[in-house]
Amino acid sequence: MELFHEMFQDNYEQVIFCQEKTSGLKAIIAIHDTTLGPALGGTRMWNYDNEEDALRDVLRLSKGMTYKNAAAGLNLGGGKAVIIGDARTDKNEGMFRAFGRYIEGLSGRYITAEDVGTTEADMDTIYQETSYVTGKSKAFGSGGNPSPVTAYGVYVGMKAAAKEAFGTDSLENKRVAVQGVGNVSFELCRYLHKEGAQLIVSDIYEPSVKRAVDAFGAEVVNVNDIYDVECDIFAPCALGAVINDDTISRLRSKVIAGAANNQLKEQRHGDLLHEKGFVYAPDYVINAGGVINVYDELLGYDRDRVMKKVEGLFDSMTKVFDVSKRDKIPSYKAADRMAEERIASIGAVQKSYLK
Repeated sequence: MELFHEMFQDNYEQVIFCQEKTSGLKAIIAIHDTTLGPALGGTRMWNYDNEEDALRDVLRLSKGMTYKNAAAGLNLGGGKAVIIGDARTDKNEGMFRAFGRYIEGLSGRYITAEDVGTTEADMDTIYQETSYVTGKSKAFGSGGNPSPVTAYGVYVGMKAAAKEAFGTDSLENKRVAVQGVGNVSFELCRYLHKEGAQLIVSDIYEPSVKRAVDAFGAEVVNVNDIYDVECDIFAPCALGAVINDDTISRLRSKVIAGAANNQLKEQRHGDLLHEKGFVYAPDYVINAGGVINVYDELLGYDRDRVMKKVEGLFDSMTKVFDVSKRDKIPSYKAADRMAEERIASIGAVQKSYLK
């Protein structure tokens, strides 16, 4: 990879390579943009095939956090970190202590949090070396498990998408096909069930399916058949890239709104959804409840304030659909434009002060 070419192309500010021999730490921190504030994004620990794959991943993820934080109305920029290694076997205290010292050395330009392969306990270890970490234990001022908060954001965003598609935000008697019933989507099902939606669920993990059936009376379909279900709303809440050439032709819903990250396999699939008349809720807008939750830790955590902010995702999603109609572009492009307009606006204000 030509690193500086990649950085120039998408205007990354900084990439930091970190290593500590004794603990085996090999990490990369990418800071994409700090126009709106310090870069916040989680630390992912993954056993990448090679170092270039790790670099590509951290670059992609950090840019995504710039857009997510901007679209959520947070005073945060976008950053991300990856630690190369097997999260099941390679973790040790020294690794995360050393990583915390690297974060501390950035003097607040980057704030970390949990991600795939890292846990609340890992954040507690990092906290021993730096205050620039969120998602810690409640004993250290954390908001605790963010899954219910993320789920509530997906729920209100889904209601905004329903209003766009059906003229009402009521989900009563709407058939919602939920792909994956993990921690976030189980809480989402709780909200949907309470409002009277009809739930159809699938998951590769049988106990998760059973839990949804027992709690909500959900209908169950095979994981390979969830795309073919006749429903009002398809909620992808498991893997990424599930909106692709194969699945788009099978979907029987009007709305696509769920918690999964990177739902579009390629951007052109977002164009195809638009052409076919689907109402698509861009993932990084609708699932921003988690980052809103950890951001509030920086202010002195207040759950009521968090939930009020998450309620605002209804308006954020509505604005995405308004921009989509205004500019005659797919909703995923409208979300990008909304984020870019906010960054450009604040950036212009900052420049005016420097004159």
